[in-house]
Order: sequence, then structure tokens, then C-alpha cells
Amino acid sequence: MKNVRQVAILDIIQKHDIETQEELAAALMNQGIRVTQATVSRDIRELRLVKVLTASGGYKYAMPDVKEVGVTDRLIRMLSESLLSIAASGNMLVLKTLSGSAGVAAEALDGLKWPEVLGTIAGDNTIFMVIRSEAEVPGVTQRITELMK
Repeated sequence: MKNVRQVAILDIIQKHDIETQEELAAALMNQGIRVTQATVSRDIRELRLVKVLTASGGYKYAMPDVKEVGVTDRLIRMLSESLLSIAASGNMLVLKTLSGSAGVAAEALDGLKWPEVLGTIAGDNTIFMVIRSEAEVPGVTQRITELMK
């Protein structure tokens, strides 16, 4: 349940400007996830969310800049728990995830900064990856498969 809740939190803050823990708790409740303020506070701390300035001058919760802090163990664990399958075609990979967790999983994959990966695009439950060359696909596939274990 914790992993589902934290994936939902990351999805919510990516899609909406959430300024307070109360707003975040309400957004979770709208998705059918009952939480207390203490649980939201603990999740914010574990996910290492930060408050950033919005264009309108307010503040909102956001993921820290991955380039600055690197991929956290928690983000990698969420990636491994949400990946369901991987398929290759030419120099492209398609990864299936639990519903609503593709964005978080793609963020973790991007944060690994593998030089073979040209980019990722995430939907709700699917990640599309472009690999630099077809010859590098098996190596990337193997590393992702190891993350799924």
C-alpha cells in the first residue's frame, strides 16, 4: 500500500501544483487513498520532496533535481516494484508498469544516466525508450531486467 500511495503522490505533484500537506492528502483521498497528515509528512520526507517556486509566485511540492541528488534507493525500489515487462524492437524498448507509475519509473531510468539511452517518454503505464543503437539494446535490456528482480 505504501508503494502505491507514494507512486500516487509523485503522480499528483507532477500533474498539479500542491502547496500544502493538506492539499496532498485531499488529492490522495480523491483517488480513494485514505491518509493522515502524519503519513503524508512521512511520505514527503521519504520521497525527499522539496518545495519550489511556481511561476505565479507560490510554492509547490516537487521531486528534487535528479542531477543534483542522483537516483535515490527509494526511487530505484519504486522502479523495480512497478516494472512488469520489457520488449524490444530495433533500437527501441517498451516497458510496461503498474498503472500510474510509468512517470516515476521513467524518472528513475533517466536518473541512471545510461549513455546508451537517448531518451524516454512515459504515459500512464508504458515507457518508451530509444537506445542509441540496436547493438546496445541487449545490454540495456539486461540491466533493466536486473532492476526488476
